[in-house]
Amino acid sequence: MSIAAENTTVTDEDLAAGRRAYELDRRHVFHSWSAQKQITPMAVTKADGAYVWDGEGRRLLDFSSQLVNTNIGHQHPKVVAAIQAQAAKLCTVAPQYVNDARSEAARLVAELTPGNLDTVFFTNGGADAVEHAIRMARLHTGRYKVLSAYRSYHGGTALAVNVTGDPRRIPNDYGTAGTVHFHAPFLYRSQFHATTQEEECRRALEHLEQLILLEGPGAFAALILESIPGTAGIMVPPPGYLAGVREITEKYGIVFIADEVMAGFGRSGKWFAVEHAAGVEPDLLTFAKGVNSGYVPLGGVAISDEIAATFADVPYPGGLTYSGHPLACAAAVATIGAMREEGMVENAARLGAEVFGPGLAELAEKHPSVGEVRGTGAFWAIEFVTDRATREPMAPYGGSSPAMNTLIGACKERGLLPFANFNRIHVAPPLNLTDDQARTGLGILDEVMAIADTYTTGG
Repeated sequence: MSIAAENTTVTDEDLAAGRRAYELDRRHVFHSWSAQKQITPMAVTKADGAYVWDGEGRRLLDFSSQLVNTNIGHQHPKVVAAIQAQAAKLCTVAPQYVNDARSEAARLVAELTPGNLDTVFFTNGGADAVEHAIRMARLHTGRYKVLSAYRSYHGGTALAVNVTGDPRRIPNDYGTAGTVHFHAPFLYRSQFHATTQEEECRRALEHLEQLILLEGPGAFAALILESIPGTAGIMVPPPGYLAGVREITEKYGIVFIADEVMAGFGRSGKWFAVEHAAGVEPDLLTFAKGVNSGYVPLGGVAISDEIAATFADVPYPGGLTYSGHPLACAAAVATIGAMREEGMVENAARLGAEVFGPGLAELAEKHPSVGEVRGTGAFWAIEFVTDRATREPMAPYGGSSPAMNTLIGACKERGLLPFANFNRIHVAPPLNLTDDQARTGLGILDEVMAIADTYTTGG
């Protein structure tokens, strides 16, 4: 299915509504992760397929999938129809009651997840999925401490933000959450003085096991790891790393939680990114975002048979009013159906192999401002540097810069909506993007990289 926008007319009423929305937003809305007086948020007046329209009537090719969650694009007719039909049938029901939308969504998720993750606990999003996965692990093991990586993101709620490794954790971290951070492999900015992926993998695993031994193996309930870190930079783990992590967690009786909130549901070219490591089966798997493309908030934890058995005769002490909300689950059922029928996961894999991978590599060769491109499927990062030799980032870790702000603005001026973080622009469009749309986006990035080149100082 092509997702070229069909409803392209922007009316005076749309523009007026956008202006009114912006005025009310600035008067009443409190924005996340922001200094409220320092932002000028973009109004979105409409969306269709791979495009959104801003408050000025400008059409933007959405290479961000918003927060890397609209995996099927905007306003997919099958999902919109499913939500409408469910609303006419049963808008909401308390989670202690069975509803057919939740039952079918659980069946589909269990069918897709690796291993024996056959039970699903639904949440409202990714952060509370992480919270509940860790709670399950702690109750299952009788232990408390949790391992997680630096350069990671696991959510904004109290525990999830402490498990997170990026700088947004720091203002919220009082050292009381039981979290211990480790360095995951990232060869381009290696903590282990590695020169090859093999060295990076081996030394990262040695570091992890040594940290566990120094902290006390019997203290750890869980290790949580993004199968492919997303917001932190799309660092695809080297071959053997996830298998090595799985081996270490089994050795010390630590629950392995695969965080698939961003990388899951086709983003990496497989249903779940952990599948890139053949045979690796986590004990728990968290998901959200792509499960229904964010059309109605939904997340969840896929639970192994062993951990589910812990709560067979002992109550699980946790729940949410909207767990398995019928509208959200109906959207999930329709989303998974559409992805299968239209071959979206396969299309993401093909785009990565045939369009984004070669295209971005060519741009990296051409532009000295690009230190590295990396990724898979419809999930790529462009690392901008001011000096290729020293790998000096174009913005500091944990911050932005005038140069990066210029690049983001240049993308929008040319009709591209990017996902940007620190010194990177990510390429994360809908999975059903056409080749022409992909190449249009790469063409815009080529122009933006030429601007970035003017900020370089080295060879």
